[in-house]
Amino acid sequence: MKKVIVVPYDKSWKTEFEKIKEELLYVLNGHIISIEHVGSTSVEGLAAKPIIDIDIIIKDYNSFELIKSKLDSIDYFYEGDLGIKDRQVFKYEYKPNLMKHHLYVCPEYSEELKRHIAFRDYLRMNQKDRDWYGEVKLLAAKYYPEDIDSYMKAKKPCGAEILRRCGLYKI
Repeated sequence: MKKVIVVPYDKSWKTEFEKIKEELLYVLNGHIISIEHVGSTSVEGLAAKPIIDIDIIIKDYNSFELIKSKLDSIDYFYEGDLGIKDRQVFKYEYKPNLMKHHLYVCPEYSEELKRHIAFRDYLRMNQKDRDWYGEVKLLAAKYYPEDIDSYMKAKKPCGAEILRRCGLYKI
C-alpha cells in the first residue's frame, strides 16, 4: 500500500524543480520545446504530495527515440504511456541529489499536457479554488492515509469541477 502524505505548500519546491530541470537540460537542451513544472507543487500556496511533476514538451514523436536515449543516459527508464494517450512516463531508481519526482514526455498537441497546464494556470490565478482544492486534498489524505485509490477518488469531484471551470472536462 502507498502511504498518502499531503503537506502545506513549501517554497523550496520551486528550487527543487529547477535542480531537476538543470539535470534534464544538460542532455536535452536543443532537442525539446520546454520543461514545465506542473501538478500541485507548481502552484504557490497549494497543499500537495511532496512529489514534483514535470512535463517535457516535444514537437512530435519524430524526436522521441532521441529523447528516450538521452534520458536513459542520465538513468531514467521508459515505462510506456501507462494508459494515457500522448503522455510517456519515465522512472528512475536512485537520484539522491534530487527531490522525488514524476517525469513525463508529451508532444505539444497532447490533451494531457493541455490539461496539466490549464489546471496549473487556473489554480495559480484563482486563490479561492486553489484553497478549496488544497483543503479537499488535506482532508482526503487525513481520511485515507494508507489508501491512495480512496484518496484519489475522494479528491476527484473537486478536481473535475476545477477542470470544468477552466474549460476542460476530462480527469
